[in-house]
Amino acid sequence: MIRLFFYGGAQEVTGACYLLETDHARILIDCGMFQCPRFCEKKNVEDFPFDPASIDALIVTHAHIDHIGRVPKLARHGFRGRIYSTHPTKDFADLMLRDSLGILEKEARSENESVFYDEKNIDTALSLWEGKKYGEDFFIKSTRVRLKNAAHILGSAIVELTIGSGTDAKSIVFTGDLGNSPTPLLDPLEYSTGAQFLVIESAYGDRVHEDRTQRKTKLERVIEDTFRRGGTLIIPAFSLERTQELLYEFNELAENRRIPRVPVFLDSPLAIKATRIYRKYPLYFNEEAEALLRSGDDLFRFPGLQMTEHTEESKSINEVPSPKIIIAGAGMMQGGRILHHAKRYLPDPKNTLLFIGYQAAGSIGRRLYDGADSVVIHGETVPVRATIKAIGGYSAHADSDALFDFVEHTADTLQKIFVVQGEPVAALYLVQRVRDNLGVDAVAPKYGESFAL
Repeated sequence: MIRLFFYGGAQEVTGACYLLETDHARILIDCGMFQCPRFCEKKNVEDFPFDPASIDALIVTHAHIDHIGRVPKLARHGFRGRIYSTHPTKDFADLMLRDSLGILEKEARSENESVFYDEKNIDTALSLWEGKKYGEDFFIKSTRVRLKNAAHILGSAIVELTIGSGTDAKSIVFTGDLGNSPTPLLDPLEYSTGAQFLVIESAYGDRVHEDRTQRKTKLERVIEDTFRRGGTLIIPAFSLERTQELLYEFNELAENRRIPRVPVFLDSPLAIKATRIYRKYPLYFNEEAEALLRSGDDLFRFPGLQMTEHTEESKSINEVPSPKIIIAGAGMMQGGRILHHAKRYLPDPKNTLLFIGYQAAGSIGRRLYDGADSVVIHGETVPVRATIKAIGGYSAHADSDALFDFVEHTADTLQKIFVVQGEPVAALYLVQRVRDNLGVDAVAPKYGESFAL
């Protein structure tokens, strides 16, 4: 008997957490943090709906906090099984979990609350963590596992599980987050075939991105338009992948003299540390990027770039006259240094705020993306007079067409599809599209639902 439980990412983007029970093992796929307004975030501190000590193994698809944020909590409550991911994901997880703890502790102090894990819990989790290569088979009791390239961020993985053997074997695929291929740094995602059951993300299940091949040209135009006005371009950037892609693009634009040489600030300690990890794993880059890196070309550094890791360095950005470019976290503007820059630069019509990633419902970024004429930052109402732009081609998520294409590659063998990690309208749109066009049974599970496979 095989049963699949949905304990996060169910008609919501964050909190990915799926429990697979077989006759021989209990396997968790991801254990992410819920990231949304307070009523949702409180689910992070609730007891798990399963006994962590009973879990044999956890497989992590990638190191974004909505996929790993509750892993230390698992360790705190008795989990002592093995944790598996790619090698870069383990390194990123160490960085991201410690950064997240700092944010949680700060919030807890202001709200007079306690944090649901601590540094020792992170250490325990990492001591249980084992890196695997793409395409390497390994076993969790009688379940065979293989990780394939999801092309979402460096080291992100699709998880293929085969339970049992022979004619009775069951094949289940978890996509994690699928990438928006092709990208400047990573190889295209790998497709799965022969799956009977598929758990697929749907962040952009109802939307199609702009042409990816035009994104660099559009970035160049946004820069030129902002500089023509004598303004500052601020970019809320996610620390993993989007920031490194941007640095790579700026490097090429600067080297080819397609943009003026102006100060570019990477104002995110987390992104700066993540970029150091990128440099450790050239084998995970695509052929072109790997060749450049091996030739001695620093893909993430160019004339004019300044990495402002320390607070005083960050504050000094204000003293640099425009035009200039500021890349700062966090990507959805729910915290981080981007908020300080937004307060300063949003009221001036000469400036531009550029979105290059997903903006979740309820976030400050989403309100600005939707056209708000003012936002509240640090308790202060800030008027929005700057130009607000978005380039969808830089999204790290597959769009509706790419998600459908992934399903289509294994549609002949599929018995059921579970659509997760999307807002209800996006998830249900993809469900209907699959049903109507491929004739495959598809469902968007709700939190706590389970299905016999």
